[in-house]
Amino acid sequence: MDNMNQLDKSLVEVTAFLNREADMLDYKEYDEWLKLWSDTGLYIVPIAHGEENYKDMLNLAYDDAAMRKLRIQRLQSGHAMSAKTAKITIRTLSRIRILDESDDIINVRCAYCLFENKSGQIRHFPANLRFKLRRDNGTLKIEEKIVELMNSDTHLATIAYLF
Repeated sequence: MDNMNQLDKSLVEVTAFLNREADMLDYKEYDEWLKLWSDTGLYIVPIAHGEENYKDMLNLAYDDAAMRKLRIQRLQSGHAMSAKTAKITIRTLSRIRILDESDDIINVRCAYCLFENKSGQIRHFPANLRFKLRRDNGTLKIEEKIVELMNSDTHLATIAYLF
């Protein structure tokens, strides 16, 4: 690993982090997943593609730390129909690319697909993900996760999981 340049080392670190995040979600390790986030982190699932001002737009999700915790509580409680999670999900990542990096921020883009098996039906949700990762005492934290679902402008019934 001594011959690797800094970008290569960062790509290995980022890829491992993103794979760990996807694995936590597949195995419903929600409390551990919450620890991956910075206190100021935003989880955003916009409806429109190519926009940047998500705060003033209609989104499927625009969660700060408090909203992420509430979303996890609903997923874990199972009381709401919309919170009935799929028994099995598989998240895949590819095309992981570091767009830019400073001392404490790494901007990343990747391709993503979530597959779910719910009531014997398999559905898939392809997306482009963008992450802003912050270095915090030598570890990465999610400062921003934007999920641009390919079919975000269509009817997305009973989505009861995190992308």
